[in-house]
Amino acid sequence: MQSKSQIHQKSNFIKWSKKALTFFVFIAFLGIVIAQTSNKETNKNSKFKDSIAKSKNAITEKKQSVSDTIKELNQQEVIIDSLFLSTGTFKLFKKNAHASYYADKFHGRKTANGKRYDKNKLTAAHKKLPFGTIVKVTNEANGKSLLVEINDRGPFVRYREIDLSRRAFMEITGNKSFGKLSVTLEILQK
Repeated sequence: MQSKSQIHQKSNFIKWSKKALTFFVFIAFLGIVIAQTSNKETNKNSKFKDSIAKSKNAITEKKQSVSDTIKELNQQEVIIDSLFLSTGTFKLFKKNAHASYYADKFHGRKTANGKRYDKNKLTAAHKKLPFGTIVKVTNEANGKSLLVEINDRGPFVRYREIDLSRRAFMEITGNKSFGKLSVTLEILQK
């Protein structure tokens, strides 16, 4: 027969063996769960990468479509922006007025009269003149002048009198890197 101490050692060995076995089974189970989660994440990542690739392809196709549309527009007849003058004279409104031009960030935004601002049209903003008023703007430095239509309110800088569209400003300025001019403003009297 076995002694008590030997029986006690055997039972301790069995207990520790069971604990060790349980621990190793738990570690194996944990490894399997992590591996499956990793595979799911990999699948998600690959699906995400596939959706990004599809989005990039769609964007490329849209860019191509827009490019083709622009080419078609360039081939069509170009209508030059002009203001029709029937009869009338110009009345001096202000000399030595400070003029500036709209920033490019306003292109496409609504103006005070509800129309969209187009930096390529001959338009302007004035604080008080009624919408639709035709104004002759003359650069006092070089004598260049053009006609603009008031379609917005502004400028909102104290000392400036009129904000011109980018095209209007660039047509009369002598220095295209400078953002303000001294101009004479005349209003068309019908």
